[in-house]
Formats: sequence, structure tokens, C-alpha cells
Amino acid sequence: MFDGLTVADFYSSLFANLAKLGIEPKIWSVPYEAPSTTPFAEDTENRSYDKKYVEIFHQTLVAVDDILEEFRARFLGKSTPVHMFWHSFDLALTRFSGKKAPPMPEANMVTQEAYSHEVISFGFWFGDDKSVPAPAFYSYTAPEPAGLIEEPLNPSSAKWAESNGAHLALLMYDDIRSVDDPAKAVLDFLESAYQAGGKRANWNVEDLAYDDQSITRANKA
Repeated sequence: MFDGLTVADFYSSLFANLAKLGIEPKIWSVPYEAPSTTPFAEDTENRSYDKKYVEIFHQTLVAVDDILEEFRARFLGKSTPVHMFWHSFDLALTRFSGKKAPPMPEANMVTQEAYSHEVISFGFWFGDDKSVPAPAFYSYTAPEPAGLIEEPLNPSSAKWAESNGAHLALLMYDDIRSVDDPAKAVLDFLESAYQAGGKRANWNVEDLAYDDQSITRANKA
């Protein structure tokens, strides 16, 4: 259906059909931070569509979504839904401590708003051609507390990596594909990264954890 259809043709068809429904969205119609800078309406070069890999992409996201939803349910504090992040196309989740972060006057407005409070973020990313050239699970703590990378990560294949002057906890997708229980390995990784960030940033990790006693404590409050 899509193979051989150029980006320009797809863009034109999509917006024509939306217009028939009375929908006229306004978008930034140029690739964002991508090698190509050709406006979508003019891109007649890119036209490939591989159904097999699109299906693998979708199946991977569905499986990862289940894991992130389970991990999200372990936290009693404020958190985002599991969501597809528009910028780098990663499936992500963020937890908040409730404490304000130091101001970032040098940052743009979007970054200032995103990091106005302490966060520990988690996600699955297909990588890029810069810092992480392969699919990986990740976590970062912002602002990054001192000593973060001294904390252990699980499983043993997980590691700390420098990224844009800060550090990511990384678990490469290929490293867990052949283990007996990949979902458990990912959950162990996410929990270890959270414990590392929470400990070093002085979060109230115990009170923010959901366990069998949480409902009892809430009912007594």
C-alpha cells in the first residue's frame, strides 16, 4: 500500500483526507533535527516502506509498553503516562519527586518547563547516529546528583554512559533478547536506575513506593 509512495505524496494525501473531514491542522512541515531538511510536501526522494520491519517496530513497542506500564504502577507519586515522545520517537515515562529543581535560565522555554522540578525518566529508544547507535532502554536523573554513576545497575550488562554532559543508565536491547525472562531483566534495570537516582537525589523512595501496605497506610491517613 505504501511502498513506492513518496513522502510528498503521502503528505498531500493525508492532509487532503483530513480536509474532507473539516480538519486543518497546523504543523511544522520540515523534518526536525534529522539529516534531511526537505519539507515534506517537496520530498519526492524518500519512498521506501518495509512492511516486515514496520510490524516488528510495532510489536516491540507493544511489548515495551506493557513493561513500562507495570513499572509505572509501582510508584505512588506523580508520573506521566507511558507516551511516545515526539522528539526522538522513544517510548517514555517520567517520575517526579515533587521538589523544585534549580532554575535553568540559559535553557529554552521548553527545557525550562520540562525540568522545572526534579525528575527521573525512563524509556526505550531505537537509538541514533550520535551517542547510542542501537536500540536501548535508558534512564536519567535530572538534575543529575553527585555520585550517580557510582551506583550499581542491574542486570550486569547495564552500564552508565555519558550523554550531552550528563549520564544515562543504558541496557541494550540486544543484551536482553536471549535471556530467560527479558521483561524481568528490563524491570530490574528500571528499578535499579530509579533506586540509584532516588538515593543520590534524596528522594523519599520508601514513601513513594507502591506495595501491599500502601493502601493500608493511605486508609489510615
